Amino acid sequence: MRKPRVLLLSEGFGTGHTQAAHALASGIKKVSPHIHSRVIELGKFLNPTVAPLIFSAYRKTLSVQPKLVSLLYRTQYNKSLNGFTKLALHRIFYTQTAQVVAQLKPDAVICTHPFPNAVISRLKRQGLDVPLYTVVTDYDVHGTWINPEVNKYLVSTPQVKALLEIRGVEPSRIQITGIPVHPDFWEAGDKATLRQESGLKDMPTALLMGGGWGLSFDEEHMKALTSWADRVQLLFCLGSNEKMIAKMKEMPCFQHPNIRIYGYTREVSKLMDVSDVLITKPGGMTCTEALAKGLPMLFVPPLPGQEEENCEYFVQAGYGQVIHSAEVISKRFGELCDQHSAQTSAEEQPNTAKLTKSKSTYDPTCCAQAVHDLLFPTTTELTNAPKERFTAGITATPLSGTRIPF
Repeated sequence: MRKPRVLLLSEGFGTGHTQAAHALASGIKKVSPHIHSRVIELGKFLNPTVAPLIFSAYRKTLSVQPKLVSLLYRTQYNKSLNGFTKLALHRIFYTQTAQVVAQLKPDAVICTHPFPNAVISRLKRQGLDVPLYTVVTDYDVHGTWINPEVNKYLVSTPQVKALLEIRGVEPSRIQITGIPVHPDFWEAGDKATLRQESGLKDMPTALLMGGGWGLSFDEEHMKALTSWADRVQLLFCLGSNEKMIAKMKEMPCFQHPNIRIYGYTREVSKLMDVSDVLITKPGGMTCTEALAKGLPMLFVPPLPGQEEENCEYFVQAGYGQVIHSAEVISKRFGELCDQHSAQTSAEEQPNTAKLTKSKSTYDPTCCAQAVHDLLFPTTTELTNAPKERFTAGITATPLSGTRIPF
């Protein structure tokens, strides 16, 4: 009897979609070690030369012409991908998807990006008999996520569920699970111990993150941040923004014993554990990780599209506030210093108390457990070998000269 197989498909537009896929794969393994998961960035896997160029162009457009991206997002907000677009995606970019699925023989496909979600939906219309589960990786849902072939939507909040229902998705096909985060974020570590192990001081600490693409502050915000370096420990986590990292390391204002600059790191969980506040752009994954840790947030003005909706959700829920000016930074840092000096109890800290209460509504294990329950609706099915669900009507020839390990 082979192990059950879950194929998770994502795309490289930003880092959050793929990060969510890997987080869910790790969560599934922790909840159900007998389930085997495989994560693939589908476009990059099938088109390793072309895909990086497309992703790079998207990133450049987002940074140079954000208003254009916002316009496209808004004008298409309530629209699913039309048949012609789905056909074009398949013919130009995803022609070998059927062969990938045929070779891997998954018992379920989970998509964390709208493009592979549309491609698998198209294959299901042609006869592919594999359950399709879609994880919406933000606190809003664009129309491009929606396809009638999706068996179950796993969403972040009741608000997202309501948006799907408004667009005609049956309530039975929607489950509120929260956005998946890696098991490293399922529990908070001991702050004092981790600070000591990391060589950090026992003082108010701010973590500044910008996701995998890095974070840029304007000059006013940079001055406001570094002016507190004597009283607040600053941990800059800038992802793959190598130019920004090099520039900051050369600037005198960042050459301070209480300032640390990190590039890409796998220690984000520990960095959150040692911190008292997170300053970040409002990406769905990073904010959910902070939510799981009970870490209050400050948001840099969001990029157009999903980040704007994420930001609105977290601000309205009381998890953080937007940095409209440098005064917001100074006020929050002043509060951190006062709290640290007075050693205020958790009950007397309204922000911390609110976060702790709200955090209890988000169960970071829920999404992984939901996948397990979808695969095995009853405990008796755990003893049964999963079916191989690939209809003969679909082209099932393996990729020429290539074997894909699961």
